Amino acid sequence: MPVILRRMLGIGKLPADVRAELESEGILHLAEFVPVTFRFSGSVPGKTAKGNIRSYVGALVLTSQRVVGTLSTVPKVAGRAIDKRWDEPDEGPVKADLSASGLAIEVDVSQVDPGFSGRLSMHYQTAIPEAVLTTVPRRSLLLTVPREWVLRAVGVPAPRPA
Repeated sequence: MPVILRRMLGIGKLPADVRAELESEGILHLAEFVPVTFRFSGSVPGKTAKGNIRSYVGALVLTSQRVVGTLSTVPKVAGRAIDKRWDEPDEGPVKADLSASGLAIEVDVSQVDPGFSGRLSMHYQTAIPEAVLTTVPRRSLLLTVPREWVLRAVGVPAPRPA
């Protein structure tokens, strides 16, 4: 879908409720309509792919308390690809790295569920100023995700947590 149409429809815009929640934390950096490159090679129940590359659009927000990245495919709806507090322990199979060129998320999906195999990555392609990067507590994060996160990311329907 052309960029202008996505912007007109609001696809990639941070939903108002999420924005309100994050504004109370002190937004350090906010980027909307961010191109996100998704890559998956591997196998999960219901999906096998070899070199699957897709383009999405989303939002990336850094606050004084956490990093949040969303993905959108329809107007006014966004799923969270990452929502990690800076003060949470660094553990889990998902690695997220912040740099001047954006946010890179990578995971060996077999570490999420032994029934999965392969690698999944997402790159939020947006410039993050050095002044912001020096403000955040760290540039590399590890996080744990449920198996449903992987399934939804690769396009397999999975129940959402209650």
